[in-house]
Amino acid sequence: MTVSPSLDDRLDEAARAGDPRAAVSVVLRETYDAARARAERKLDGGMKGRDVARLYATAADDMLASLWRVATQVLFPVSAVESERLSLVAVGGYGRGVLAPFSDLDLLFLRPAKATPRGESVIQFVLYVLWDLGIKVGPAVRSVEECLTLSRTDMTVRTTLLEARHLAGDERLSDLMIGRFRDMVSKSDPRPFIAAKLEERAVRHQKAGVTRYKVEPNVKDGKGGLRDLNTLYWIARSLAPDSRLGARVMDEMFTSRERRASDDAFDFLWRVRIHLHLIAGRAEEKLTFDMQPEVARRMGWQGRGDEPAVERFMRRYFLVARDVGALTRAMSAKLEARHQKTAQGLSRLMTPFRPARRKMEVEGFWVDQGRLSVEGPEVFAADPVKLLTLFVCADRHDLDLHPDAFSAVTRSLSLVTPRLRRDPAATRAFLDILAHGQRPYRVLTIMNETGLLGRFLPEWGRIVGQTQFNMYHAYTVDEHTLQAIGIINDIARGKLKDDHPLATEIVQLISDMEALMLGMLLHDVGKGGERGQLEDGAIAARRACERLGVDPRRIELVVWLVRSHLALSDYAQKRDLSDPATIRAFAELVGDPERLRMLLVLTVADIRAVGPGVWNGWKGQLMRTLYNQVAGLFRGEDVAREDPLAEHPALVERARQTGAAAEAAPTAPVAGLAVQTTEISIAAADRPGLFADLAQTMAALGADVTDARVATTPEGLVLDVFRVQDGAGLPYGQAEPRRLKALVEALEKAARGDGRIGKAPDPTGNARKAAFEVRPVVMVDHHASEVATVVEVSCADRPGLLAALSRVFNDEGLNIRSAHVASYGERAVDSFYVVDGKGRKVASEQRIAELRTALEAVLDSRAPAPAGRKVASARASARDVSDLGRRSPRAKPVSPGEQAR
Repeated sequence: MTVSPSLDDRLDEAARAGDPRAAVSVVLRETYDAARARAERKLDGGMKGRDVARLYATAADDMLASLWRVATQVLFPVSAVESERLSLVAVGGYGRGVLAPFSDLDLLFLRPAKATPRGESVIQFVLYVLWDLGIKVGPAVRSVEECLTLSRTDMTVRTTLLEARHLAGDERLSDLMIGRFRDMVSKSDPRPFIAAKLEERAVRHQKAGVTRYKVEPNVKDGKGGLRDLNTLYWIARSLAPDSRLGARVMDEMFTSRERRASDDAFDFLWRVRIHLHLIAGRAEEKLTFDMQPEVARRMGWQGRGDEPAVERFMRRYFLVARDVGALTRAMSAKLEARHQKTAQGLSRLMTPFRPARRKMEVEGFWVDQGRLSVEGPEVFAADPVKLLTLFVCADRHDLDLHPDAFSAVTRSLSLVTPRLRRDPAATRAFLDILAHGQRPYRVLTIMNETGLLGRFLPEWGRIVGQTQFNMYHAYTVDEHTLQAIGIINDIARGKLKDDHPLATEIVQLISDMEALMLGMLLHDVGKGGERGQLEDGAIAARRACERLGVDPRRIELVVWLVRSHLALSDYAQKRDLSDPATIRAFAELVGDPERLRMLLVLTVADIRAVGPGVWNGWKGQLMRTLYNQVAGLFRGEDVAREDPLAEHPALVERARQTGAAAEAAPTAPVAGLAVQTTEISIAAADRPGLFADLAQTMAALGADVTDARVATTPEGLVLDVFRVQDGAGLPYGQAEPRRLKALVEALEKAARGDGRIGKAPDPTGNARKAAFEVRPVVMVDHHASEVATVVEVSCADRPGLLAALSRVFNDEGLNIRSAHVASYGERAVDSFYVVDGKGRKVASEQRIAELRTALEAVLDSRAPAPAGRKVASARASARDVSDLGRRSPRAKPVSPGEQAR
């Protein structure tokens, strides 16, 4: 029987080859890949994430030990001379004994003193082989003294050496360095190191995004990610350098429940990170949309009811991220108790002359270094209402919460019983924070982090960490809502007057801020419900308000706000505001001026809190127009059809003289938001197919339409206003002004019917958009307008979509009287007011059916993926595109609609 040669024998033979580096690389690649494959199989079999990470580290250990042996004993044999001593040490994350599939290998080549030719040869050979294997290496070559000297002042070096472990070579040399380093750390003041780690954490969060609830989180460096957990362990290790992974300190600082939470978080985040690497085939740390469905599938998540697997998985992710934040606060409390962390916080920096500790007016509360603290959990056990009173005091005195108080709240959540939820003193305290607080966003966010907000208000608890799998919303549902509450508070205090002048003016006229704030707090609690977002939200809002003891009249107002919170945005963006029927229908829905004021302020905050760049001046203008016209109707003024050409007199006059005229300008900027689009206005004599020709021209020249408004006067003149971007998502023409000039000239020719219109380029693959399955919907409403049929289309957005849709209307013999284009991330929602060749509504059911078939033929459910890449997809959560139709029972959806999310 033939015995297979051992790995050492194969490597020895490879070392004798003509090109030993290449030959050794081949042998090591085979064994290393096999070991990594075994780790991947263990992952698929359900092994815990941290254990799988250890298997990947072990695979690297074995590979490096073999490589070191062949380099130092076969190719460059060891010398007996003292200066030839050399060892290989794992440091950083690799030193901790965990690795993701494509993590860097942090290696320290340790020598006793000066470099030698043999040592240089060994190091060079090892590094070249690792690079040949495609491994990213973070190498350092230092002597023992250099390690110690650098680690005294460079906290990054100290961090990497805290987790140093011997890999290969002279073990006595490694032990010497590690022993002396740990001795130095144990005798050093730990505070500078702890301060440096916390500062690094703050800078990292600022770079990755301050909130931990961004819907495409960075698993490694984001807030609540692995790096935050590692920071806790680095701090613990600095306090007990001889303790394995700082275990002794962790046991002292955390309760058994917190240790379990830490272990669970490590395992979950490591599984996510390893799957990310394997799916991407590289060191990918960001959990982007195109990765989320596949990671969810690999981790075994399944949909439940109307909540798809990907949303359930992401909710779990954000709940883990919240737990990591709580662990950080718990450690901060213990460190301060040991005087090993300097208290930090804006309020304390601004008022440095406060006494170190003073009692508050509430028994058991006191201020410690400028932060609100409590004597202990027994304060809440004696009077559970103080769980809410604590946050009233924090807001009233503009104090951050001390980590001790934070931990005391989290450990007292069992005191939140049905009785406390109905206690008048507790509900009054909660409503004071929400509607009358100085900084409700900050205070409610801390309440949410402790878990108190979701425990006190169960309707809120079901949306904590909830995500919506779409590109429109940038944050989780709870974070979005809290930001919206903060925006209303900023509007009321005049901080956003330049961006929202009308909202800033009318918010002062609102007589019931509690109702408005309750409506904002509860507006999304119906997301994911079986009856749809609006109806389930209204039911949940009524239940919550009744429990809070809100009076019946106010309850009806809150319920109406929740049920109608999409109405103003929908009417403003999807309907023709120059049509008196639109204004009358919206006025009938609203009912009175107070509701109108509330709905405007709520809508502004809701849209602005969706994410960066979602709010823009165009939306603001549309909403102001709708508000002013409905307010006028309530004052008894007549609703007249507005002249859509009034804002562009010079352009219209030029069009009358030349047959068509176009002009372009950047959109008006909004403070804090970059200019996102270029606005192009075209005036021309109306004709069949005009809108289709203009849309086709823009598509052919690479202009992506993000918004559009089309209006036609009785005299037959049309004004089309488009907002466009280039393929990179920048304002069209910003990077290349000549392209914008060419587009304006081409649009004028197209409007006059001159020249040949090119074909729109095929959409390029986009992995993030390809992850979303958007079910196409076509809805027809004969009653929204007195003079036209309204056709609303929703589908996956793509360049050239508007041109394709408008061409369908033209081919079907229909004229577009008004068009309203909006995009919600991956989804386009376009509304068209159309008439037949005789200027009448489309009344024939057969013709409607034919139109539906023709429209569905050009609608996409999914964007294309990049060539050669397979992207797992999942159903996109959607604003219900039939909201307007559902409010009007006469509207008829001719394609199956999606459940509101």
